[in-house]
Amino acid sequence: MQALITLLAFLVTLGVLVSFHEFGHFLAARLCGVRVLRFAVGFGKPLFTYIAGNKTEWVIASIPLGGYVKLLDGRDREQLISIADESQAFDRKPLWQRSLIVAAGPFANFFLAMVLFAVIYVSGVPQLPAILQAPPENSVAEKLGVMKGDRITGWQTLSGTSSVPLSEGFEEVPSWNALRWNLLDALTGEQGFALELQSSKGGSYIKIFPEADLPKMSPDKDLMQALGIWPQLLPTSQWTELKLGPLDALVFASKRVWVITKVSIRLMAGIFTGNTSLKQLGGPLSIADMAGKSAQVGWQPFFAFLALMSISIGLLNLLPFPMLDGGQLLYDAWELVAGKRISILMQEQFQKVGFLLLISVSLLALFNDLQRYFSP
Repeated sequence: MQALITLLAFLVTLGVLVSFHEFGHFLAARLCGVRVLRFAVGFGKPLFTYIAGNKTEWVIASIPLGGYVKLLDGRDREQLISIADESQAFDRKPLWQRSLIVAAGPFANFFLAMVLFAVIYVSGVPQLPAILQAPPENSVAEKLGVMKGDRITGWQTLSGTSSVPLSEGFEEVPSWNALRWNLLDALTGEQGFALELQSSKGGSYIKIFPEADLPKMSPDKDLMQALGIWPQLLPTSQWTELKLGPLDALVFASKRVWVITKVSIRLMAGIFTGNTSLKQLGGPLSIADMAGKSAQVGWQPFFAFLALMSISIGLLNLLPFPMLDGGQLLYDAWELVAGKRISILMQEQFQKVGFLLLISVSLLALFNDLQRYFSP
């Protein structure tokens, strides 16, 4: 039964995230007057096909590991475009419209993440309070005198190299989850911060974490462990509920998506600079496992998982690699600067390089999965 739930959750995850991403491309293309020839979820042999009145072919294919939107495009050597249809071709549109169509897919993923988080906050979600356990020995928090049982109530990012917080500049910390993302943002961004705490013995105080004292990113270091701020695992009866109105939920969700995006970008950049371990790359087995586990806990954890995955897909597609949306946007940037397009032959060569890169990364992620789940 558990295996079935995991499989279904995995298929739903891919289906929702891929469909929304491709629908972003589809909607932007239609708004710009580009004809969409095919909207496909999955690859391989079609399992279901529907041809709409506007002649767009909607397809669900047998291999659910992606999808695509095929546009009317004069650069495609397999397409024969009549003079009457040229105005609806992607390659005949101005640069800004072509860039908008390409970027719409990733940004649809960010929008989906914001909506998913907002739905969670509107419905009301239990939250673990930011009440701390004893800091690990030699951690930054232990050296600064943070005590077990203290509750973090306020957060403030320090500007520049300043080590003096503003007296009235603290943001409310509603839960451990909100604090955790603020901490990750500060650690990966190497920016100092100040915490307002309530002591378990009564009274409140402020602790300053200067930028110079924060642990630095490295492949073999757990930043949160080195910082030493961890919550007490309290019974759910002591948790608080975060429930917001629709507008407040959207604002809170947009801030959460922004923070997660910043942290994710820095961690992804760390892979190329050597500050993040390649072992953190996860493939389909990791996705399926997390999808199944979150779905078994409840719909809110599953929605949160979908939101995190949606942000990841949006960011991955914005990487400036051939075969990804970011690669096409890089071509558009070249066209904007140079005043001419990259030749089709050159793009085809780049596509081959991009394909090899994607296959290599995918195999590495799968290898990490196999080691993670099947090693003794």
